[in-house]
Order: sequence, then structure tokens, then C-alpha cells
Amino acid sequence: MNKVVANADEAIKDIESGATLMLGGFGLCGIPENCITAIVKKGIQNLTCISNNAGVDDFGIGLMLQSRQVKKMISSYVGENAEFERQLLSGELEVELLPQGTLATRCMASGYGMPAVYLLAGVGTEVAEGKETRNFKGKDYLLEYAFDSDFAIVKAWKGDTMGNLIFKDTARNFNPLMAMAGKITIAEVEELVQPGELDPNFIHVPGIYVHRIFQGSNYEKRIEQRTTRKRN
Repeated sequence: MNKVVANADEAIKDIESGATLMLGGFGLCGIPENCITAIVKKGIQNLTCISNNAGVDDFGIGLMLQSRQVKKMISSYVGENAEFERQLLSGELEVELLPQGTLATRCMASGYGMPAVYLLAGVGTEVAEGKETRNFKGKDYLLEYAFDSDFAIVKAWKGDTMGNLIFKDTARNFNPLMAMAGKITIAEVEELVQPGELDPNFIHVPGIYVHRIFQGSNYEKRIEQRTTRKRN
């Protein structure tokens, strides 16, 4: 099976309006920049996006929010995006906020083929409203369902043509969990190599989970917040 596609436009060509997308990354670290740009250019609408956060105003998922392509965000942190805040407060955007561990575990459950998991996080808070609770050994747990996403879109440092992926440092974040969870997983990589060139001991996502892969370009790799100190 040939998993290599030419570019982001080809990789996302069958994503239609109304789709549910998982988007890897943490802040602006390890986000699928090329695919997000292609989705914005394609102009599809009414998307449900599952991501740790909502990018910033002019980058990442923030670009999709600017062009009003997102119907619903499922995230754990959204504090750096003024346009997200505006759409939320005005009622234009549906939002489901989750504890970060719950978001990760629901991704993991999807990848493992588990329909649901019981979690401690959120018990007794607004997160628990409308959800089933069950007591195990004297503790209450929330029933949380695995995500059901049409596509998972991730960004890796290196990959081979069979779809095996290696992430660099903290860019690993949510990417491996989401790569496992999508019905169709799209990976953009900084460097695309031939099978056998990656050390199997360092592969983070086996190629069995990846359906399409391409070598991206022009990565900005922005830093969300830069803090510096004066040198003595």
C-alpha cells in the first residue's frame, strides 16, 4: 500500500464539511501546520476539532477559527486565543472543555478500541454534569466515551514511506495518541525517508496506524510565549 501523498492538499482532499478532526500538538509545539493551512484554503465548514488547545489568533487552529470553519472545539486549554474567546462568549462556537488527562485518555481509548473508560478526574464538578457515575471500592468514577473522529492529523519530525513516525522532544505530546485514534490518520513530517532508515528502537508510532504521509515544508515552529531574563 502506497501511503505517500504529494502534499497537504492531496492529504486532506476528502475531508468534507461536518467532519470530526483530531489535531495533534500542544500549544504551538508539534502542530500540523501544512494541513491546517490546506484546510483553511479548502474552505470546509462546520468542523468539530479535538485538540489540546485552540492555537493563537493568527496561527494553528486559530486560522480555522478566524475563517469560521469550526463548529465545535473539544479541548483542555484555550486561554491564548482572543477570537476563540469572542466566539465562545457570543454563542457562535460550541465548546467542550475537558481535564487534560481526560482528553488524553479518551484519545488512548479510541486507539485501543475501547468504547469507554472510567476516570476520577472531574467527579463532583461541572465536567460530571449529565455523565454516568459508578462507584469502585468506595470511589466515584465518571464514564467517559472514547472519541469518534473521522481523521487524525499529526506532525512528526521524521517518518518513512511505510508511515512509521518519530517525534522530537516535546512535539511528541498528543501526537502519538491521536495518530492511533483516527479512522484515517494523516502525518506530515519534516523529513521523509525510506523503510529501514529509522531505528526501530526509537519509533513512536508504528506505520500500521498511519494511512497517508507527506514531507511538509516552510515550518514556522512558532513559540507561543517567549520569556527572557537579563544577563548579568
